[in-house]
Amino acid sequence: MSEQITQVRALHASEKEQYHLLMENVKDYAIFLLDPGGRIASWNSGAERILGYREAEIVGQHFSCIFTSADIEKSEPAQELKRAAEGGRSDDERWHVRKDGSRLWSSGVVTALRDDAGKLRGFAKIMRDVTERKQTMEELAESSRRKDEFLAMLGHELRNPLSPILNAVFLIERDPHANAGQRQAAQMIERQTRKIVRLVDDLLDISRITRGKIQLRKECIRLRTVVNSAAESIRPLMDERKHTLSVTLPPESIWLDADPTRLEQVLTNLLSNAARYTEPGGRVWLTAEQAGTQALVRVRDTGIGIAAEMLPRIFEPFVQVERSIARTQGGLGIGLTVAQSLAQMHGGTIEAASAGIGKGSEFTVRLPFMPEAASSSPEAAAAMERRKGRSLRVLIAEDNVDAAETLATLLRLYGHEVSVVHSGTGVIPQMQACSPEVVLLDIGLPSLDGYEVARLVRRQQGFENVPLIAMTGYGQEADRQQSRQAGFDAHLVKPIDPDRLQDLLLRLGKS
Repeated sequence: MSEQITQVRALHASEKEQYHLLMENVKDYAIFLLDPGGRIASWNSGAERILGYREAEIVGQHFSCIFTSADIEKSEPAQELKRAAEGGRSDDERWHVRKDGSRLWSSGVVTALRDDAGKLRGFAKIMRDVTERKQTMEELAESSRRKDEFLAMLGHELRNPLSPILNAVFLIERDPHANAGQRQAAQMIERQTRKIVRLVDDLLDISRITRGKIQLRKECIRLRTVVNSAAESIRPLMDERKHTLSVTLPPESIWLDADPTRLEQVLTNLLSNAARYTEPGGRVWLTAEQAGTQALVRVRDTGIGIAAEMLPRIFEPFVQVERSIARTQGGLGIGLTVAQSLAQMHGGTIEAASAGIGKGSEFTVRLPFMPEAASSSPEAAAAMERRKGRSLRVLIAEDNVDAAETLATLLRLYGHEVSVVHSGTGVIPQMQACSPEVVLLDIGLPSLDGYEVARLVRRQQGFENVPLIAMTGYGQEADRQQSRQAGFDAHLVKPIDPDRLQDLLLRLGKS
């Protein structure tokens, strides 16, 4: 019997030694045991390497000594043990403090240790130093933030000069004395300028989509209206490439609950893609129909087609179907990505199909439609009312003289009475002089920016309810929210379409 007892003791001693060797040889992990109250009972060499304490000096101390003061104030050490005791284990990632006071980001787990009777005997804590990974993630997040800021600034800086260019183009197109050469030059400038606008929009949209920052502004709309608008906006590019664009619409109205601007963007991106990848003189078909509970829009072309191996990747960012090293199609390879994401946000899908290289392609958009919508809807009635038009007193506050004067000339062509100021400090005095019914206010004004001016206007007796329209090169949701908080009634991103501006003016102006 004594020999058996000796063997058992030897076995236990061997197991204890093996456990000790295991603990000591795990250099990349801090492993230590705690008593039920949280005091440190053992400390391996990995803990010494990671946290700086020798076993002799830390055994007996409460393990809260490795927590930050902020976590101690929030009782995080006690909460961690409580979670482990109640649930068996507690996982966390947090900052810890080394002996020398420096911090490390650790990933770890605390496990409750119980005997055969289920009584809590203590805890085992295992943690690993992942500070380098944490720093890398923070650097990536900071890099992403700076990229987004750069893209927003790029969009702003590009859109500002584009505004007077497009305004001048609209003036030439509406000038009855302009000759054929001038009109042809104006159309060319408009086409090329709108290409830049689309590139800027796609760049900003892909950034916002990946961060989930796009919000839809849905309303009851006719599919016919969006399809026609997309076809008209892309027609200059089709004409430039000498394509034949055929549009087929069903006789009945198909109603959607959708964001008209974003849905038009989906179709415009698909049409732009068809135009760029179809040889000059080719054909593009745009058709819309109802199929069961869905509205279907198809964009088909006689273009270069898509290889079978490319079809699964066609909607990935920056993927392009290359025809030559010259990249004569242009674009950034993100239009289809944006279109697919926006369609999915509407509860729809986009499918790509092609019989192969040189055999054209077809993209099908499927969207849920509204089965019942009155033809005399408020949307239709409001649109008709807006188109009737009437003269308004409009104040433009814009420091870019070219943009301000060309926009003022355009609005005068619509019959409005327009005055202009070029600084924030001049807005209130000019409002007092001309009593505008609508104010177009640039955000980036000198002296006082547009946000400050808007807040001042809202505090002026008699001007509290004058509609304020923000004009800016910044169009992210955070920018729109900031303008709403400052007191603006609408937020327009440059360059501004004059017809849409006219609709907005008449809707916001006094009846």
